[in-house]
Amino acid sequence: MRPTIHHLGRTVRTLAHYRPEQILYKTWFLLRARYPGIVGPCVPKVPNRPAWNPLPRVVPFPPNPHVQWSGLCQGRFTFLNRTRVLGHPVRWRPEDVDRLWVYNLHYFDFLAPVARQSVAEARRLMEHWIACNPPGTPDAWDPYPLSLRIVNWIKALSETTSLGRDDGTVLPSLYRQCLWLERSLEKHLRANHLFRNFKALVFAGLFFHTRDAQRWLEKGMEGLDEQLSEQILDDGGHFERSPMYHAMILGDCLDLLNALQAAPMVSARQGAARRERLTTTVAAMGRFLSAMTHPDGGVALFNDAAHGVEPDPADLETYARRLTGRAFPPVQTPVAAFGQSGYFVMAPQPGERLLVDCGRVGPDYQPGHSHCDTLSFELSLGGRRLIVDSGTYAYRDGPMRRYNRGNAGHNTVTIDGENQSQVWGAHRCGRRAKPLYARAWSGEDGALVFEGAHDGYRHLQGAPIHHRRVVWHRGEIRIEDRVEGRGQHHVESRLHIHPDLEVHRDGPAIVVKEAGRRIAVLVSLCPAPVHVEQGWYCPEFGLRLECPVVVTRWKGRLPYDGGWIIRKR
Repeated sequence: MRPTIHHLGRTVRTLAHYRPEQILYKTWFLLRARYPGIVGPCVPKVPNRPAWNPLPRVVPFPPNPHVQWSGLCQGRFTFLNRTRVLGHPVRWRPEDVDRLWVYNLHYFDFLAPVARQSVAEARRLMEHWIACNPPGTPDAWDPYPLSLRIVNWIKALSETTSLGRDDGTVLPSLYRQCLWLERSLEKHLRANHLFRNFKALVFAGLFFHTRDAQRWLEKGMEGLDEQLSEQILDDGGHFERSPMYHAMILGDCLDLLNALQAAPMVSARQGAARRERLTTTVAAMGRFLSAMTHPDGGVALFNDAAHGVEPDPADLETYARRLTGRAFPPVQTPVAAFGQSGYFVMAPQPGERLLVDCGRVGPDYQPGHSHCDTLSFELSLGGRRLIVDSGTYAYRDGPMRRYNRGNAGHNTVTIDGENQSQVWGAHRCGRRAKPLYARAWSGEDGALVFEGAHDGYRHLQGAPIHHRRVVWHRGEIRIEDRVEGRGQHHVESRLHIHPDLEVHRDGPAIVVKEAGRRIAVLVSLCPAPVHVEQGWYCPEFGLRLECPVVVTRWKGRLPYDGGWIIRKR
């Protein structure tokens, strides 16, 4: 009986944060999947040869450098570090991969580079997809891959116009996909999904020249106006608090700015205002992205984030410079606070960066990409990562998903073996840790200081509260943890070390070396013994590397005082 009550309470706490319209639209999507002939979108007749012109753009749309397409002519596809041979013609519904891999297949990110090499091969892929995936086919016609595919087909058709010398197959299918998307907006999920739905409608509205297209453009622009206000916070961060999704939405804003700057059909007044807003948004998001980028050029891995999916920060900055003539504004001070997003950055010297997360887990009504990383941190010294987040291995629910999302995958404090936020399933979150305060500053003596606390364990007996203070001064980083409350508890603290580094004991200290050269020393402030255990580092989807994890475990009556000292060399 107890597990049933536990699961019921968890579900209630999860649903309590959703908006009523999300539950309504989710119900509609479930009914549509079960009874597609009754509840599915009613798509009107599609013109055989809809009028179109190449999408306007100021500069060519840059390809995603992480897309692998060289083996496609042999039916070999690689996504998320998994390669599958799907044959020639392609098996569009492979069964030995997870859903995210199948989604990537249907995105068609590979279409534009394939078309540059062989128009015939690109058309063959498009026509075969059309023949094998009639409207409503699961996964292929889901709104999210549908949105990305619409954009990718339009980009390829605009760049390689001979693809559009249509025999009445490709363009009518693309038109039908746009009509289907218009009737399938992801208002139950919202967040980055809804943003990309509206982006696809804008692209469709600029590409086609029909009455439907005018409606798509208007609906897409109005939706984006609303989503920019909702999703981009005042400090420039994306409200899902994932550096990877932040980079994704920034790339979308650059694509939209690229198209709208050259679009003749957007009214002068509205077009100018929207271009100005996008330019301002790009600058703010670029500054945030620069702050969240390690010296190695990759983003921090807080929440659901991985490398090798979105363009790297340097690629996005190059794109922005070509469009606006300006690089991303740099963070000018050694300590920076992004209070709305909940990220705090210390960078006393080039090659050094410490990032702390003390923000909300995400938007209340969509915490699907949240992890238990409140008061966790990442650290780079000497231009390379030292303390790392465990990253994101997969979205499918399972042991690795639970590890990446849970406390055990982060550099923070765990109390009584419980997660600070009640993450469950692949993308669910019930009870959430909330920051009680968070601030960062530079002291008169040159010390960089962060202080924060959260209430994620307040529901436990004795109502524990975790406080963390970080002081970086004269080459030494001091992490001071205090857990206030009552009663006896177990307290654990972890540090994930990058897998390329070695750890050795030197008395009570832990020495971290790279290729035999000492780069840092770790000393525990907790009276409990220090252990070195095996953990996981997942910098990319589908990539899992063993890494050393330095751990202390303490049992006693609160308050608890512990933490770490990290000394360079």
